Amino acid sequence: MSGTQANFKYSGWDFLFTCVGLPLYLVDIGLDIWTAVSFYKEKAYVCLAVLLVLLLGSSLLTQAYSWLWYSYEKFRMKTKVEGWPTKRLLKLLHVFQLGIYFRHAGVLEKAVESFHTKLRDPEGVAVFLSHDLSMLRIVETFSESAPQLTLMLTIILQQGHLDPVTVLKAVGSASAIAFTVTTYHRSLRSFLPAKENQKISSSVIYLIWNLVLISSRLTALALFASVLPCFIFTHFICSWLVLFFFAWRSKTDFMDSSCGEWLYRATVGLIWYFNWFSVAKGTTRYRTALYHGYILTDICILCAVWCWKMSTDPPDFVIEPMHALITAACVIAVYVLGLILKVIYYKVFHPNPDKDELKGASTEQQPEGEVGLYMFAAAANMAAHHPPAPSAHCNKRMRKLAENFYS
Repeated sequence: MSGTQANFKYSGWDFLFTCVGLPLYLVDIGLDIWTAVSFYKEKAYVCLAVLLVLLLGSSLLTQAYSWLWYSYEKFRMKTKVEGWPTKRLLKLLHVFQLGIYFRHAGVLEKAVESFHTKLRDPEGVAVFLSHDLSMLRIVETFSESAPQLTLMLTIILQQGHLDPVTVLKAVGSASAIAFTVTTYHRSLRSFLPAKENQKISSSVIYLIWNLVLISSRLTALALFASVLPCFIFTHFICSWLVLFFFAWRSKTDFMDSSCGEWLYRATVGLIWYFNWFSVAKGTTRYRTALYHGYILTDICILCAVWCWKMSTDPPDFVIEPMHALITAACVIAVYVLGLILKVIYYKVFHPNPDKDELKGASTEQQPEGEVGLYMFAAAANMAAHHPPAPSAHCNKRMRKLAENFYS
């Protein structure tokens, strides 16, 4: 292997957070099962049906991506764990919705191997695997976690009962969604040269404005769904069709097959329903402005409809019309605040590397001890005037997304 290729080594923090990643994923499934059982005991069958559709749909979607990416790599396994009997077993794992755990196990195995042997990973296998996982987590977050949080907020609004524990659960769920987006962003940052290393302050600002924007969007959807629960599905379908059209017009080039690309564009439409996601090069600023203008208008309409229903057909619990107006205004104001924070981030913290500089970069080195889920340390570039060659296992899918994000 060329001496100019980057070498990779895990820090203690990398090893810790990689080891807890898979157990936390299993805990999430346990909590989903517990929620489903609770709905069943409470005879909330509609909520139970919606939850099961979200869980099954999200699982099928993530497994489909996992399988397609394995097929694009011609089922070349990159770890000892992935050396198990071949394509047939891998297909069975995905059919039984276990492919994502297989990927988690592969990253965990590589982390344990690197941390135990203290050897660097010259081919960047762990980084390759972690990049795919970060994208799969984004898909899972906006196909399950975000809709599930919207469902939870809708139930809270319909019941009209708010307690500290419920508030903490909602804030924790929204924070987890924003944290997933932030770790995905850090994964994109790994394609920048070492000199563009991301500071922790940049990640904090990125986390905050995503949390603010996502919280406002989900709250607006929950307000609308609490008074017109059947129409929220109509709203989603109509909005998704518009967003899917723009995803198609963006001429995305992420997957290696035409069917996979159409699936990706449909997924982008789903993600855009909740949050912005860069998918194409060039004029990103104008696309982003158009998107946020559309979403802000949609939030205003959703909040206006909720205020109208609260005044004409109020629920069993009493709420003053003025309080409804204040609530709606706060939701809109929070989204505007998120936009302001986003502008500040792009003006102050967002790196703007040259196009060639970005393409030539393979990985960055993260500071020792810096916390990041599924992110792994990389050694510094060998020479400032001679960018390193891409790793043998460079994740070209995530590199495309990085080029789109930093174009």
